[in-house]
Amino acid sequence: MFSTASLLTLLALSITGSPVEVRNSRITLPITRRLKFSNGTNLVQQDEARLAAFKDYSPNGKRAHVPLANDYRNYIVSVGIGDPPTIYNLIVDTGSANTWVGASTRYTPTRTSFNTRQPVGQTYGSASFTGMLWTDTITFADGLALTRMPIGVASTSWGVTDVDGILGIGPAITTLGTLRNSPEETIQTPRHHFSSPCWHFFPPSTTDTDDDGELSFGETDPAMYIRNIAYTPTTATGPSARYWGIYQSITYGSKEILRFTAGIVDCGSTFLWIASDAYDSYQTATGADWDPATSLLTITLDQYNALQNLDFHIGHNTYSFTRNAQIWPRSLNYKIYGDDGAIYLVVKRIGKHSGSGLDFINGYVFLQRFYLVLDTSRSLVGFATTLLTDATTN
Repeated sequence: MFSTASLLTLLALSITGSPVEVRNSRITLPITRRLKFSNGTNLVQQDEARLAAFKDYSPNGKRAHVPLANDYRNYIVSVGIGDPPTIYNLIVDTGSANTWVGASTRYTPTRTSFNTRQPVGQTYGSASFTGMLWTDTITFADGLALTRMPIGVASTSWGVTDVDGILGIGPAITTLGTLRNSPEETIQTPRHHFSSPCWHFFPPSTTDTDDDGELSFGETDPAMYIRNIAYTPTTATGPSARYWGIYQSITYGSKEILRFTAGIVDCGSTFLWIASDAYDSYQTATGADWDPATSLLTITLDQYNALQNLDFHIGHNTYSFTRNAQIWPRSLNYKIYGDDGAIYLVVKRIGKHSGSGLDFINGYVFLQRFYLVLDTSRSLVGFATTLLTDATTN
């Protein structure tokens, strides 16, 4: 029987204690990318809900929602929880840091499971869960097991379908307020246990589902990129500072459309979102028309052939979107209510002019073209080009 003091000590160690450094070369989890479509809600609407949650920010760190990874374009990883482990399929989310299960497969306590009796819950932009915080062993690929990891066990959840929960790898600050009895405490995340950063690789795809992505913790894999990784510091400008925020500017051809400003990289958003003044400049420069059926910009074939590079200036480096990178995969037009053969641009309007503190979101369409490194220990974000940066698959 635990005394009250012992229980509180164990809870404190489990939730906020110093991370255990896992020294490893590289642990890689295969990622399945799934594009689904139902209930009359499309990718744009899901992104808009996530964007609204990103904007829901207050300087004291308290807010009502955190954004949920786009439920219609998910990255899924399989992890084992408990000993013996039960396998759970979880959405990978860089915009939140709570890890929880129970949306589909029920949580099965084992000899490594401990119920902290601490209520936990999170309301996202378009979903939520409530339940109890447990600690348990999480087993990743290659047999790597992290012990006494905080895990939310949902008693109720909504808005998360066809998967078992979320693996949150965002900054720990996004867990503030989720412990109902200790709202000022943050919750330790799996990435705290690794001495090296995690990295992501999401190759371009033109199918509903593919298994080509990777999420790794530890050393980077030089075989996955073709130039040195360039790092840039995370931003201190809110609300971008709560997430994986960086500074960048954007040019279209030779024209600057977004000045040097703060925004985020986010695997849970589908499109490339930019401040409204930058969007207007981009639309004018490309000659695109707004399409009410898809809420995207559309161009003709002649306009597509005339597209210039969209360049992202991050740190001392430039990362270029070729004309093919700027369009939605035409084979997937039906997923956005688009017409067969039509050409849609992937650039979207944030809804505020630049200077808001969240002037861009480099989403899935950006991350599938570049190698991404998230380095918590040094507060850096790294990018590199890959063999697929200039792919013409769209």
